[in-house]
Amino acid sequence: MEVEPEKDSEQSNENSNNSLQSLTESADSHSYSQDQRERQARELKAGLHPLKYKFVFWYTRRTPGVRTQTSYEDNIKKIVEFSTVEGFWVCYCHLARPSALPSPTDLHLFKDGIRPLWEDSANCNGGKWIIRFKKVVSGRFWEDLVLALVGDQLDYSDDICGAVLSIRFNEDILSVWNRNASDNQSVMALRDSIKRHLKLPHNYIMEYKPHDASLRDNSSYRNTWLRG
Repeated sequence: MEVEPEKDSEQSNENSNNSLQSLTESADSHSYSQDQRERQARELKAGLHPLKYKFVFWYTRRTPGVRTQTSYEDNIKKIVEFSTVEGFWVCYCHLARPSALPSPTDLHLFKDGIRPLWEDSANCNGGKWIIRFKKVVSGRFWEDLVLALVGDQLDYSDDICGAVLSIRFNEDILSVWNRNASDNQSVMALRDSIKRHLKLPHNYIMEYKPHDASLRDNSSYRNTWLRG
């Protein structure tokens, strides 16, 4: 596996205390399932800071060429799961930074129980917002997106499945996956929330593509349907 230990970045050190607070500040304002409540009770009893959701980091070293479901699933590797602030920082600070990953590579962060596949039952009726970045800035935006996702800071967070960083030869691509591509209100609210939290410059264009369209044209990022 090509994810390797790496020293904490200066940015992570400087922001860790603020991020710790932001990762937990929304916990009291949401209703939870019984499993979530029981998991959080155990973590609180252990002196930890539970997150609203349990998450999993996945890693895919893509093979150039035509995508098939079998080959793609075979290449997806589970790295680590976490459900507390402490667990997040332990694993995140030891992940290789985007600039150190080879191309083409995908790094996925998804809620536990959701695989980073178009065909997964949580994803099949949804789609994704896509943002293209120059390689020199993608790492910073990816970190901001990860913190917003893990900290439950994005609007319509229950509709979010996960996020992907796609390392490519000439650019890096961030995408945020949601459950329901036909719910225009939540789709557009998610777009606006991503723009706010990432502080995207006005010249950045976001594109949306439903997963069923990706299945039809066998492409993640081409032939997008909506821009804004």
